Amino acid sequence: MTDSASSEPKAPGGIRAFITQHPTASTVTVAAVVFVLLAVVAVFAGISVGSANSAVDVTPDEVTAEQRSQPDVTPGAIAVRTCSVEPLATVATFPSLVGVVTDAATGDVLWGRSADKAASPAHIVTAMTAAAALQALGADTRISTKVIDGSSAGVIVLVGGGDPTLATTNASYYRDAPQISDLASQAMTRYEELHPGIPITEIVLDSTLWNTSDAWDSNWPERERTGGYHSYVTALMVNGDRADPTIAISPRGTDPVQSAGQAFAQAAGLPAVTFSNGAAVGSTVLAEVKSQPISVLVEQMLISGDDSLAESLARLVSKQQGLSGAASTLNQAIQSVLSDAGLDDAGSITITDGSGLSPKNQVPPLFVAQFMAAGASGSGAIATALSMLPVGGESGDLYNRFEGDAAAASGHVAAKSGWTNQEHSLGGVLFAEDGTQLAFAFYAIGEGISTDARTALDNLVAGVYACGSNLSNY
Repeated sequence: MTDSASSEPKAPGGIRAFITQHPTASTVTVAAVVFVLLAVVAVFAGISVGSANSAVDVTPDEVTAEQRSQPDVTPGAIAVRTCSVEPLATVATFPSLVGVVTDAATGDVLWGRSADKAASPAHIVTAMTAAAALQALGADTRISTKVIDGSSAGVIVLVGGGDPTLATTNASYYRDAPQISDLASQAMTRYEELHPGIPITEIVLDSTLWNTSDAWDSNWPERERTGGYHSYVTALMVNGDRADPTIAISPRGTDPVQSAGQAFAQAAGLPAVTFSNGAAVGSTVLAEVKSQPISVLVEQMLISGDDSLAESLARLVSKQQGLSGAASTLNQAIQSVLSDAGLDDAGSITITDGSGLSPKNQVPPLFVAQFMAAGASGSGAIATALSMLPVGGESGDLYNRFEGDAAAASGHVAAKSGWTNQEHSLGGVLFAEDGTQLAFAFYAIGEGISTDARTALDNLVAGVYACGSNLSNY
C-alpha cells in the first residue's frame, strides 16, 4: 500500500524552492536585483563616456578677471594707545588750555589741543632767548663795561655794554659778578697817569648801545618793575637795578643809567662830579671789567627766571645780527638765529621781548615741543640751553614743585615755567615711566588765573609721565 504523502511531488530545492515558497518576496527581490544591475551598467557607461571625452582636447572659454592693485608693503599693526590724561587736562583751574605732547625721538604727536595755533607761551620764551644768545654770542663770550677817556681832560665816559650784572657788592645776587669798584680803581689809576693833577669833574654816561627810550614795553605791567621782577632795559646798569642787590626779587628804579653813574662815582671817590648822557667819542680805554661768560649768564637767567638778564641778552643778539637792538628787531633776530641753530619752523613764531612777559609773543605749543625735542636729541646751542633748565622738584624755580599727586614725576622733568596775570605755562622734556622721552608744552590761559594752575600743570605733566608712549589723545 502506498503512503499518500509520499506520493505528492517534491518542490525543487535552492532558489527555485525559495521563489516557490515566497512568491511575493521573490518577485520584489528580483526586481531589486534587476534595478541594481541596470544602475551598475549605467555607471560604467558614464565612466566610459567620460573617459572617452577626456581624451578630447576641449579648450574652455577664456575668462579674464580684473586684477586688484596690491600694496608694495604690507602695513604693520598700529598700536592703540589707551592711557588718558583728559581728566587732568579739563580741570576747572584751567580757564582754557592749549598744548601738545610729542615723542621726542620721532616727533609723533601723542596728545594735542590747538597744538599748531600760535598763543602766548609766557616765560617759556626765555628758553629760546637762551639758545639764541648761546648761538649768536657764543658760550664763552663776556660782556664788557668800560671807562673811556673823555674828549677833554677832566671828563671820562662810563660805557655800558649791556651787562646788567655789574655789581656794587661781592654779595651780589649774580654769582661772581664783575665789580664796579674794580672798574673805578682801574680807571682812576690810568686817568691820573694820563692827566696828572687834573681832577675829574664830569662823567658822561653812555648807554647808547640801544636806544634808552626803548627801555620798557607798554604791554608789561608796571607792577613787574615796582614788585621787583623786571627792570628797565638799558645797556648801562648795576645790580639789575635792584634796590637790594643781594636778592632776586627787589623793587627796581626808574633810571638805571643814572644809578649806575652814581655807583661808579661813589666807588671812584668823586662825590662832586656832574653827570651827562651821551656817547663816547674817544678811544682810549681807561678801564674794563667783564661779565661771567654768556653760558653762566644764560644758566642764571633760566634757573631763576631773571627778566632783566633775558631782555639784555635778547638785545645783544639783535646787535650781533647787525640790527639796532631795539625791541622791534627781536622777532627778526631771534627767528634768524633759531633757524641757524636748526629749527626750520622758526618763522611760525612772533617774539616781541626776551622774557616772554608780553602777551604779544605768539608761539605754537608744537614749536615749543619741537624746540625742546631738538635740544634733547641734538647738540649745539639748543641742547646746551636745555641742559640748563630747572628740574622739577629739584632746582631753579621748579625746586618746590612736583609734590603731592605729581611727586612721581619729580626729578624726571626738565622745563621752563611761565606765569603772568593771564597765564601759567610749562614746557620741556621728561623721561616717562616707561623710558620714553617726551617733549611737551602746556599753556593755561585766562584773565586772573589762579596760582593753583601751577599745581594743576604739574599734575597734568605727571599724568603724561605715567602714560608714556601709551598716552592717548582722548
